[in-house]
Amino acid sequence: MSERFAGQVAFVSGGGTGIGLACARVLVASGARVLIAGRRDEVLARAVQTLGPAASAIHCDVRNDESVRAAVDAAVERLGPLRLAVNAAGIGNIGSVLNGPVPDFEALLDTNLTGVYRCLRAEAQALKAAGGGAIVNISSIAGALTHRWMSAYCTSKAGVNMLTRCAADDLGEHGIRVNAVMPGLVPTELTQAMVANPEVTEEYLRRIPVGRLGTPEDVAALTAFLLSDEASWISGQVIGVDGGHTLRQGPDLQPLFARGLPVER
Repeated sequence: MSERFAGQVAFVSGGGTGIGLACARVLVASGARVLIAGRRDEVLARAVQTLGPAASAIHCDVRNDESVRAAVDAAVERLGPLRLAVNAAGIGNIGSVLNGPVPDFEALLDTNLTGVYRCLRAEAQALKAAGGGAIVNISSIAGALTHRWMSAYCTSKAGVNMLTRCAADDLGEHGIRVNAVMPGLVPTELTQAMVANPEVTEEYLRRIPVGRLGTPEDVAALTAFLLSDEASWISGQVIGVDGGHTLRQGPDLQPLFARGLPVER
């Protein structure tokens, strides 16, 4: 692995599992010192063991302003000026417009959209103080394609896409680039039930020209490129990493979700 991030400091929210962990792994392998953040301390501890001495962890709840600020400040205090950030923390839920309770909708947006805003704001202030850098938000193809009975999740990721573009416009004058990646279906802790369901995986594969599910490493590779100097003239972009799925249409997940939702839909 190249040393393209040698000596640089990175912060990764949601860095304990899945795509966030894969991003932390490629950053460490490329020479960065990384602080991963999340809500589950035991998960973070296991992740740090696999990442090695260039990585450390901090408890952070992206739903809380003070928690986010403290975590980003800790990255600077422990490791040095912050240059790189990945925002991967996120949750999911199901519910149609007819039966999805408003509190569930609000809770998901508080993590997936407002949580990204909290992180972006704190990271941008740290990157500005350091003289610039790059941020990548982990979005989803659900931000571009509807997924039946995932209205809150789709809305949150569509918001992340526009937030990414607005942040890139706001922050470019400070030498800060902001981009987002939109993964398709990737086996992670969050998608475990979907990946394990043959009906769901077959539904996705029918809509993916490349003909396979993604991996966290697929997403991490694109994220690392966007963070690197090789992408120094790329900002405000929302790029699919989905085997071509967004060329077609969103999946119909009704066969899976209908078993857990009320009749009214």
